[in-house]
Amino acid sequence: MYPAKGTVNLFTILKALIKLYINSYKGLSPAAWLLALVMLINRTGSMVIPFLGIYMSSELNFSKPQIGMVLGCFGLGSVCGSWLGGWLTDKFGNFKVQVWSQILVIPLFLVLPNFRTFEGLALMIFLLTLVADTFRPANSVSVARYAKPENITRAYSLNRMAVNLGFSIGPALGGFLATISYDWIFYGNAIAAGVAAVVFIYFFRNRKARTEPKEYKKEQFVEEGPVRNAYKDGLFIVFNILCCFFSMAFFQLLSTLPLYYKEAHQLLPDQIGLLLGFSGFVIVLFEMILVHVVEHRFSVRQIMLWGTAIAGVSYLMLPLDLGMTWLFLAMFMLSTGEMLSLPFMATVSISRASKSNQGAYMGFNSLAFAMANVFSAYLGTYIAEHYGYNTLWIGNGTVLMICAIGFYWIISKMNKEV
Repeated sequence: MYPAKGTVNLFTILKALIKLYINSYKGLSPAAWLLALVMLINRTGSMVIPFLGIYMSSELNFSKPQIGMVLGCFGLGSVCGSWLGGWLTDKFGNFKVQVWSQILVIPLFLVLPNFRTFEGLALMIFLLTLVADTFRPANSVSVARYAKPENITRAYSLNRMAVNLGFSIGPALGGFLATISYDWIFYGNAIAAGVAAVVFIYFFRNRKARTEPKEYKKEQFVEEGPVRNAYKDGLFIVFNILCCFFSMAFFQLLSTLPLYYKEAHQLLPDQIGLLLGFSGFVIVLFEMILVHVVEHRFSVRQIMLWGTAIAGVSYLMLPLDLGMTWLFLAMFMLSTGEMLSLPFMATVSISRASKSNQGAYMGFNSLAFAMANVFSAYLGTYIAEHYGYNTLWIGNGTVLMICAIGFYWIISKMNKEV
């Protein structure tokens, strides 16, 4: 007796998917997995940022312009931290920068609930982000140093998968803690940073990095000839400008989008946490498979074009009020665009650098994202306050569509230099 034909087909498809999922993780070094573990622990504490706007609105009664300015201080601290992290990484190495960043944010998270005035909170958010974001370029360099050259994009994807798994747990946990007290969100971040620091020191204090990555495919933009200066590299400057505009639109996810859920759809903190956590859950399930499938079948510029455009479509869906299912579908589209864009931005950046200035290149790329945070939250809250959320979402979608074309063009120009 044989199983039904539909059953066989379903079983075959399921078996193929499992095999593809396993293959997407093959070849990754043990160090890449350990870095992902550290990042998972660190990002499980990602409770403050998604709820910071809601915290200032509900708990501290700040106005929208005040919320935007505090979040702008978050971006300003990120700008300074990204530049400082890149410089410190090239000078002292990625290990020391990551250790001290994680250790020093602990007391800052613990004292943050005591600052409840606009001026005091703005200053503390700046200091917190300054210290926290020195971690980012150092961590990006460590991923490149420990990854096998042919697996560098997947190594970044694995690290991002850990980020998003933590981000799927963090907001859900943060939403639960917020129903008890917002103070516990800050304490949870401090605990996660401490545990991540201990794990990182234990596994990496004596671990040696691999040698400098070698060229393995044309679209890796590997440098041949004189060492470039990251801040004088014309094509890379244009690339980072596009990354800045991309993040100004994309990362409304962390500023105005939670406020939109609260004000336009009357969602509770735990529902908002579940919706934001869904994004991380989707990325954890599908990013490694998606990157594994597309990176050898399509060019980087094609992937960036479609990924950025899909993210734009997700925001263009929001003006249609079709209920909770529609919000989840829009978040799924946004997550898909993220999976097809962000890992390859890191790959372009690290591959453009030489070994001696990887920190500068990754710091400059982090700076592009951080610079957007200076303006994006304020602009987002200002547009939402004066013109409405629908205008904001249409503007976001349009900017991302323009960035999609821009990425395709600038990466084509980069390819001609190889």
